[in-house]
Amino acid sequence: MKAHDEDDGNDEQDTRETRDTRDAQGHDTGSGARIPLPRASVEDGGRALPDPAPAALEHQVLTSLLGAWALAACSAQEADAVEAHLGECEACADEALRLREAVTLLQRPESLDLDPALRTRVLEGCLERRPPRIPVPGWAAPYDAETARLDALLQDFGDAEWHAPVRLRWFEDDGAASRRTTVAGVIAHLMTVDGAVAAALGLDDPLGEITAPSQAPAARTEAYWRASHYPLTRAVRAPWREQSHGIVRTVAFTGDSGGMPVSYGDFALPLRDAMLDRAFECWVHAEDIAEAVDYPYEPPSARHLNGMIDLAARMLPGVLAARRRAGLAAPGGRPHLVAAGEPGRSLRLEIEGSGGGEWLIPLDSPGAVGSADHEVAHVALDGVEFCRLAAGHVPPAEAAAGQVGDREAIRDVLFAAACLSRM
Repeated sequence: MKAHDEDDGNDEQDTRETRDTRDAQGHDTGSGARIPLPRASVEDGGRALPDPAPAALEHQVLTSLLGAWALAACSAQEADAVEAHLGECEACADEALRLREAVTLLQRPESLDLDPALRTRVLEGCLERRPPRIPVPGWAAPYDAETARLDALLQDFGDAEWHAPVRLRWFEDDGAASRRTTVAGVIAHLMTVDGAVAAALGLDDPLGEITAPSQAPAARTEAYWRASHYPLTRAVRAPWREQSHGIVRTVAFTGDSGGMPVSYGDFALPLRDAMLDRAFECWVHAEDIAEAVDYPYEPPSARHLNGMIDLAARMLPGVLAARRRAGLAAPGGRPHLVAAGEPGRSLRLEIEGSGGGEWLIPLDSPGAVGSADHEVAHVALDGVEFCRLAAGHVPPAEAAAGQVGDREAIRDVLFAAACLSRM
């Protein structure tokens, strides 16, 4: 019985010791271990105790950690120890600096500019998950994309950029032509010419009560500029932006196939082609603006660029005929009359690179059909180079083109492509 009582006393003592080796959270700290002090207590006025000093590591160990420290791959304790050592060891400090510089060379520089294709990718990703209730027609997508890209470029412009000088360039029958304006003036130009499309859709014409001598793009623009009795400012962005959004919304709601005619004064285009034309002009003038403010600007996507090139190729026979009537093409009476719908002499236009393809251009009549069997010449051009030729930014005599065959036919087509341009 006595032995049993002593055991009971020992058990009671063990229980007290065991209780003493548990910390405040009830976790066993092991026999004889100290209970950790709280980070802050009443006695020290609520102030947190200082962090423990970095672990004392040997010089050789710290040197071996420099590479991991430069890559930010050390643990917090190791980083503290290395940084404390660098304040005392000049050799290691120099080595650490060299390693940090080497790490920066391994990292690819990241541009702060948004990828121009980001908007398209985001929209495509969203539409794959949920198709739009009222989709934008495919033939209006290039205009939607190019106006959005230009709007993104303008977003952060200050007053100096809006008043930066811009020279609009195009090609006329007798050679190159140009007109000086500002960034704000270019946006006003785009808005007034886009206004022809807006008016055809029943939207407000930006000219309002301003009278223009004709519906030609240059006449509309000059009338708007003259009516603005003060230098155009950034305020022009808002109405241009609202108009472009309105055009896209309207063509989406109308469900029109794009056959509605849009008047350009002395000629007209079906709505689907007018929208491509306006997308092309928007891109060209966005490049003019970007050049004026020394900012990079990418060409349109390959799919949209292909549509713009296709429009230009389809318009070439008509321009060739007009130049021929004016005595500017095929001197000497060499062209042969061809009945509408019949094959005739043709030039193969090969567009390389982004948006490329091949087009057979009938040479003798707008109503003729291009035919490989009647091919008399072959011209090869880069896609962006061809578009700049069609914009009047590259003289036809200087276009970087591979040429084979009838030199006169080649010259006529290159000059006709340049004459597609206008202010």
